[in-house]
Amino acid sequence: MTAQARTLFVAEPSPQYLVWPPLVVDCSTLAGLLFHESWQQQAFDRIHDKTLHAPYLLQIEMASVAAKKHKLGRPEVAIDGLLQFAAMNVELHEVDPVAVLGLALRYKLSAYDAAYLWLAAELKTPLATFDEKLATAAQAHLSSLP
Repeated sequence: MTAQARTLFVAEPSPQYLVWPPLVVDCSTLAGLLFHESWQQQAFDRIHDKTLHAPYLLQIEMASVAAKKHKLGRPEVAIDGLLQFAAMNVELHEVDPVAVLGLALRYKLSAYDAAYLWLAAELKTPLATFDEKLATAAQAHLSSLP
């Protein structure tokens, strides 16, 4: 018998995924960028070439930040930040509430923070945050994934 020639096929994602790697972003990251916080440039540098992902709760958290800015006498910053957020391409995801609770209890996080951690683990992608407690939990949890 002679060996039959075989063809290797490689299926690749669209070029967007090769050029724009995924990144889960939390509210602190986008708030820094959109509401002109002192960490604005750091946030931009980290996310500018990524495909952004977040749990649906990001919408409410961004509205909450805008409300605080408005109450502090910065209504133009509040409105502008929300308009920029609405124009951004952030893929929003539902989360598994039972798994989020488990992560919140395990790492002593709020359910909000645990939702970002859960999503990063689910997508097996980095998580960008300015929250040190969440960052520490993310480093421990994400590095333990198979």
